[in-house]
Amino acid sequence: MKAKEIKEMTNDELVAKLDALKEELFNLRFRHATGQLENPNVLSSVKKDIARVKTVIRERELKA
Repeated sequence: MKAKEIKEMTNDELVAKLDALKEELFNLRFRHATGQLENPNVLSSVKKDIARVKTVIRERELKA
């Protein structure tokens, strides 16, 4: 997910996306622990997406 796409989202969409990404990260960690995850690099990309979303949310909080 690109930063530009995230910045175009509304606050409600960002919160929903953050929840979805956290759930996806949980599922990926579970699959990694059981040895079913084929590409462990997906974990880091999801973590980075979570950080991007949190950064945009925090930027908007500081502007308000």
